[in-house]
Amino acid sequence: MTKPMNTIDASRRNLLKGGAAVAAVTLASGITLRTIEANAAVTGPATSAKRWGMLIDANAPEGVWDLAVEACKAEQGWGKAEADSKPATDPQWIRKVSIKDPKSGAKATLPVMCQHCANPPCVDVCPTGASMKRADGIVLVDKHICIGCRYCMMACPYSCRSFVHEDVHGQRPHMPRGKGTVEACTMCVHRVDKGQKPACVEALNKAGSNAIMFGDLNDPNSEIAQAVSKYVTQRIRSDLGVEPGIHYRGI
Repeated sequence: MTKPMNTIDASRRNLLKGGAAVAAVTLASGITLRTIEANAAVTGPATSAKRWGMLIDANAPEGVWDLAVEACKAEQGWGKAEADSKPATDPQWIRKVSIKDPKSGAKATLPVMCQHCANPPCVDVCPTGASMKRADGIVLVDKHICIGCRYCMMACPYSCRSFVHEDVHGQRPHMPRGKGTVEACTMCVHRVDKGQKPACVEALNKAGSNAIMFGDLNDPNSEIAQAVSKYVTQRIRSDLGVEPGIHYRGI
């Protein structure tokens, strides 16, 4: 006998409640993804009223980008498990890139991470919906339904996603990682939802640097929105029409 729809919905809700307390989910042999703790505080559902973004000053001293990369590694747990280990593909959460103007010879070094596009190509090509964009502009990968097809990696014009080829170690409870899935910068969504800044931004601020500014681009009174309206900024490959949420000064 088929159960009424309201009974099925109630059972599903109870299952989700019970599952929230589970520390880890095993998808298959060798693949274990951790879930977020049940009592993690959030500010509420993501809405299009906000548009989270960053403004990066490429004129900042190169050393600050090392701080940003190390802060990301520590926060998200994607650093090397051992000193002599080298992953098959280097994680692309955030990386330093050196650029040079062929005409003037001017050089700059800047960090590149997921650009959190308003029209993300990675989302368009994903066959399972694992690649997704929140209403507030943060682009994420749901590791529980990612099948590792890597279409999103091919579609990303910024080469900002990487595939996990090996078993992972030292996972963080807020950041599930698993062999056979794709990963990228999350803009530290677990921190943003608690009203905090991304780890890279906080690390630079503690070092006395404002080289990466984070905030709501939709709020005209926010520091980042005022800075974007005041300074000449650029977005990488703005000609593609994907509308990145990451702005740069000095390139």
